[in-house]
Amino acid sequence: MTKISFPPFLSSYSKDSFYLKQHLQEYLHLDSKTLDLKLETGQKQLAELGHKDFDWEKAAAFYRDKVGELYLFELGAWHLGSSDYIGETLLLIADHAQGRVLDFGGGIGTHTIGAALCPEVEQVVYCDINSISRDFVRYRVEQMGLSHKIIVCEEIPPTETFDTILSFDVLEHLPDPSQQLLHFHEILKPEGKIILNWYFYKGANQEFPFHMDDPEVVNTFFKTIQSKFIEVFQPYFITTRCYRKWS
Repeated sequence: MTKISFPPFLSSYSKDSFYLKQHLQEYLHLDSKTLDLKLETGQKQLAELGHKDFDWEKAAAFYRDKVGELYLFELGAWHLGSSDYIGETLLLIADHAQGRVLDFGGGIGTHTIGAALCPEVEQVVYCDINSISRDFVRYRVEQMGLSHKIIVCEEIPPTETFDTILSFDVLEHLPDPSQQLLHFHEILKPEGKIILNWYFYKGANQEFPFHMDDPEVVNTFFKTIQSKFIEVFQPYFITTRCYRKWS
């Protein structure tokens, strides 16, 4: 595989995904061996929790109150193990992100940090309902010297609009992802861009019990995105897509 060539402002991504492992170890006060074990078992433990406690009628509460630190380990393992994929996602962000950026459901903050480092970006609003994720991202942002450029919040600020909207690995966790698309359409500026991905699949062994896969919901999602947005070509071999407003 060809090694990804990053522009200078994203070169720090090559340092363990913006020092992610170091940040996890320091923030959680873990030794290296313990962190490696938690990263290795995070996805399995989160799936077990999902099979036990997940309910679509209480989906928001599950991510806000139930997942705890497990989500840091599950997402941390994914980001560290998929660095090339996420690296190309960051290149796509760098190609299009500008002005005020919303990172909806920003997780462990890697995409937020990448967007904030882009020279055309003025400010990034990181939004996530999980308080542990928010606190961890505040720590990462401070360590990266980006506190002046990133706002961390629980909900999308009301009445605000954005030049760029990011949302990765989030839509499949929502009971009605089409409604979220419509809200994105409302708050995206006329010439803005939205960069998304999704995974409407529970996995071959039901390892993602908290992913939406209802055919009717998924069909409505694709009808909605096709009616409101038009895809912008991107040259990277990733599932992430970039759109501008169609109507």
